Amino acid sequence: MHPSHLARAAHDEEYEDLLSLWGDLESGLSVLLARPQHVQDFAGKVRQFDQWLQDLVTHDIDAALYLMFQLAATSTVGYSTSHALVCGTLCHIMAREFELPVNERNALVRAALTMNIGMTKLQDELAGQREPPSSAQKDAIATHPMRSQDILEQLHITNDLWLDLVGQHHARVSERTPLAQLGAVDRLTRILGTIDRYAAMISPRKSRAGRSTTDSVRELVGKEVEERDEVGLVLVRTVGLCPPGTFVRLDNGDIAVVLRRSDKANMPVVASLLDRNNNHLSEPLLHPTAHGKPRIQSALARTAVTVELNHRTMVRLGLYAATQPSQTARLLATQPASLH
Repeated sequence: MHPSHLARAAHDEEYEDLLSLWGDLESGLSVLLARPQHVQDFAGKVRQFDQWLQDLVTHDIDAALYLMFQLAATSTVGYSTSHALVCGTLCHIMAREFELPVNERNALVRAALTMNIGMTKLQDELAGQREPPSSAQKDAIATHPMRSQDILEQLHITNDLWLDLVGQHHARVSERTPLAQLGAVDRLTRILGTIDRYAAMISPRKSRAGRSTTDSVRELVGKEVEERDEVGLVLVRTVGLCPPGTFVRLDNGDIAVVLRRSDKANMPVVASLLDRNNNHLSEPLLHPTAHGKPRIQSALARTAVTVELNHRTMVRLGLYAATQPSQTARLLATQPASLH
């Protein structure tokens, strides 16, 4: 389905198509990254995928985050593509937060989508192997930024900022200098590097389970105020310690999935799925945590949760919660929602 179809939908039914749209975007990006030399007008295709991503995020950022994180945790197209999609989406969101000029925003997102094009197959292999990388794999990892840059040049990418960013995306830029005082390449490298590490930490691999988003953010922003990264702090403020699409344990013992952010930082709307005894609830139970008990006790890695979700139902529940008048929001906590 083409993204322009989004403009034609005016009611709740449009949310029925969101999962399919995200799935189509992921599968299309997979083909692009797996066989780039066989793609006609590679640059044009990347621009199309970028516009598609923008349309989906602009349409509903909470639904976008939910579906993106869920797809990344259960991806069937390969780690490399799901990682690229998570990074591209978060870079788009961060570009808006930092009010980047259009040329920097475009370079950042397109670099996020293509930065690992020099090791797509290897990245998928690494995600599926339990043993540490071999010496040959380590060499390939170390050289992939420049290899990715070379491939993009062969594919007739001529945007210097995009190319430079891909070529140095693993460089560590000092966090002591404010972003606004950095040159464009270093500023974007800082943003991309933080998001790249965050996305890698929350993604499961055979050698380790994905961390919870809370652990990942703590790793990024550090424990001391003076050590915190400007990008990490904005990331937390924008998507939350527990973004839509991630799992949490509540202080009543339930395991829940986060559906939407709220106007109170890190107090999202969640839906209980399992009770304290790990029994499946017959119907998800909505809780706007900003309105009192229950509260979030801890974030959970996807591998710690053994429940299958109906994503269309969950997106609709999130929309339902978001459209309730504030004076009736408390009632949601006692109103089970149908799975069908």
